[in-house]
Amino acid sequence: MLWHKTIGSGPDLVLLHGWGFSADIFESLVERYKAEYRITVVDLPGHGRSEDVTGGIGEWCNAIIPLLPKNATLLGSSLGGLLAIKIASMHSIKNLILVGASPSLTNHKHWQYGMDVEIFKRFAEDLQNNYAKTLKRFISLQTKNKNLMRSLFETIEKYPPSSNALAQGLSMLLETDFQQLFKSLNMPKYAILGELDKLVPRKTATWYETNGAQTTLLRTGHLPFLEEEFSLPDNV
Repeated sequence: MLWHKTIGSGPDLVLLHGWGFSADIFESLVERYKAEYRITVVDLPGHGRSEDVTGGIGEWCNAIIPLLPKNATLLGSSLGGLLAIKIASMHSIKNLILVGASPSLTNHKHWQYGMDVEIFKRFAEDLQNNYAKTLKRFISLQTKNKNLMRSLFETIEKYPPSSNALAQGLSMLLETDFQQLFKSLNMPKYAILGELDKLVPRKTATWYETNGAQTTLLRTGHLPFLEEEFSLPDNV
């Protein structure tokens, strides 16, 4: 079973978090928009309060899809963005919003808008060796809001992901390339990226712009939705 919660009223909006976090990372975003949207947050498999799901990205998506309201806007952050692209190809959604997310996180022969594989592997090793310390250090680089930082630290300590889910997520981030899948999607697509993001470089915005996504660059890191300048697209 996957833990999920719905709050607010208005058009349906579903939020999918990134690797190592839980749905609680969206707490400030939910508070900000719950008067305008009916928001569903989901803990990914093996993250937060959710049980593990055996398999890869397809199986994770199959576990998430039954929780989606009809005609929802789907927002995915980081790993949640990869899941959102896949879900959008399997299930009818109204809009797709990718935040700090890329169709292929690491560079390879057919993709040069990502980060170096070795750099990512070092970050991943740090995360697996000392999950809480590494993620706390990462968050401290993403936001200057001390109260928010403290709240996120508490969440990390309260809901650590399973080692199995961390390994599954790492494999998805390293091996997934959804360039063609993203191009094939027909619903309105949006990309919101951080100029200072070390995981999804700002040059990724160029690819999104040339492949049908309304793209916004904010002066933030990998988690733009934590900052005040972040806003949802006007027409979703």
